[in-house]
Amino acid sequence: MMMRLLSASFALILLAVPASAFETNATAAYVIDQTTGTVLLAKDADTPLPPASMSKLMTLYMAFEAVERGKAAGGLDLVEELPVSKHAMSYGGSTMFLDTTDRVKVEDLLRGIIVLSGNDACAVIAEALSPDGTEYGFARMMTQRAQQLGMTNSTFANSNGWPQAGHLMSVRDLALIADRIISDYPQFYPLFAETEFLFDGRAPQNKSNRNPLLTLGIGADGLKTGHTQEAGYGLVGSAKQGDRRVIFVITGLETAAARAQEAESIVNWAFRQFTQRELGRAGKQLAEAPVALGMVQSVGLELAEDLSVLAPVTGDGGVKGEVIYKGPFHAPITKGETLAELVINRDELPEIRVPLVASDSVAPGGFMVKLTAAATHLLARLNAGPQDAS
Repeated sequence: MMMRLLSASFALILLAVPASAFETNATAAYVIDQTTGTVLLAKDADTPLPPASMSKLMTLYMAFEAVERGKAAGGLDLVEELPVSKHAMSYGGSTMFLDTTDRVKVEDLLRGIIVLSGNDACAVIAEALSPDGTEYGFARMMTQRAQQLGMTNSTFANSNGWPQAGHLMSVRDLALIADRIISDYPQFYPLFAETEFLFDGRAPQNKSNRNPLLTLGIGADGLKTGHTQEAGYGLVGSAKQGDRRVIFVITGLETAAARAQEAESIVNWAFRQFTQRELGRAGKQLAEAPVALGMVQSVGLELAEDLSVLAPVTGDGGVKGEVIYKGPFHAPITKGETLAELVINRDELPEIRVPLVASDSVAPGGFMVKLTAAATHLLARLNAGPQDAS
C-alpha cells in the first residue's frame, strides 16, 4: 500500500510563494542556481546553436586538465613555452597578435584566451594537445570529451568558436562546462575575473575583458563573452552573493549593450526573486510510519542530511512537502535505513526528492507479537466474509 503523509509542522517551514518568470530577449537562455542545482530558467536550452567565443570554455577546460596532468604525463606546464604556427597566426578577430617568432608561456596563453578572447592563443593550445598536431584533431578531442562530460548537444570544428559548419553548442551544455570549470578548477577560476591583460605590451587596443558585469559590484566573476554575426551577442556568466552562486547563459542578443542589460537583469532577478531556505537539520523527524511484526508499532522518518532548498520570495502560491513510502514496514529495521522520500514541490521550480531514513532500529517482535498479528489478520478475513469466486 502506498502511504502519503504530510507533517503539518514541516508544511509551515516550507511556506513560500512563487517568483515571476523572467521574460528574456535572448534566442536561448539557461539559468541555474549552482548552490542547490535548481534550474531557474530554460529557453531552448538543448538546441545546438553557434556558440562563438563562448565555446573557448571547452578549450580552457581541456587545457586545465592538461596542466593538472603535467607535462610528464602528456599534459602542459604553466611555465612551458609553446610555438606559434602559421595557422594559429592566421586567425583574425580577437587575438593576442601572436606571430611565428613567438614562444609563449602556457599561463600567458590561458590569460590571453580568458581575458582577451584570443583566437590565436586557442589554436596554439589546441595544436600542442592535438593527437595529430592540428587544430581540427583537437576539435575532435573536444567533441569526444564533451560527450564524456554529458554535453550531448555539442560538436566542435575548431578550438575558438570561429564560424564554421558543425561547430555548435546548446546553452545547457555551456552552463555545464562553466559549472565544471568553477567546481573542478578553483585554482584557475580567479583568472576569469581579471579585467585587463596587456601581453608583452603589444596590443593595447585589446587589453580589456569584454565581460560587462565584472565591474558592477553584483558579485560577477566570470566567464566568457561571445559574438559573431551568425550567433549574435552572448555571455556565459556567473555571480556569487553570500553563499549562493548563479550560472547563466544567454545568446542571440542584437547588440553588446543589449547583452549587458540582459545579463545584469538576469543576475538581479536570480538573487532577488529566490532565496535559500534551511528546512531542517540531519536527524529532524518529519513523519512516522507503521511497523509490522516489530517490538514497536511505528518508526520515525528523519532527514539523513541537512536540507535547504531554493524558494521563490514573491507572489501568491506556495511550496508543499509530502512524505511518500510503501508500508507498513516489516521488522527488523536498522537505524539510518532509507525508508521513504520527501517530495518537495515549488511553484515555477522543479520537484525535489530527498531520502528519509529510520530514526531508530526496530527489532522483530516476539511470539506474542506474531500471535497477535496472526489473530488480527484472521479476524479481518472472517469479518470480510466469503470472497466472490467469479
